[in-house]
Amino acid sequence: MRKSTLTGVGVLLANFAIAPLAVSDTGGITSLRGSNELDNQSDMPVAQQWQRDRDPIERDYIQQPPLIPHTTKGYKINIKFNKCLTCHSWANYKEKGATKISQTHFSDRDEHVLANIAPRRYFCNQCHVPQVDAKPLVENTFNPVKSIRR
Repeated sequence: MRKSTLTGVGVLLANFAIAPLAVSDTGGITSLRGSNELDNQSDMPVAQQWQRDRDPIERDYIQQPPLIPHTTKGYKINIKFNKCLTCHSWANYKEKGATKISQTHFSDRDEHVLANIAPRRYFCNQCHVPQVDAKPLVENTFNPVKSIRR
């Protein structure tokens, strides 16, 4: 009984010690939206223009999912339909002039090869993202992996 009482008092004291830290100054850290409140959308950075269809975008690191070189606005991807497959499926890619889906998308997590796209790879925009012509939100000094640089 005595041990549980001491533990309870210790937890209570720890809460009082930590609580002031939760409301203290953020130390100069700010949100990308600045001091704007969430309901004030007027000064939010907005991607102005999606890139038009173009050649595949170079990758910056090994195993990077390819970037989408066109807009996907209005693309429907749900459990019954995937707009990406109208161009990128193995049945359609040649006719559409699109990149075909990688063989890796037909394996489940246990590496069993499937006849159709694995459920974990079906929702393309989990990994693949379109690019926009927008000013970077933060400074970036990233350099691609040397082995894949031109």
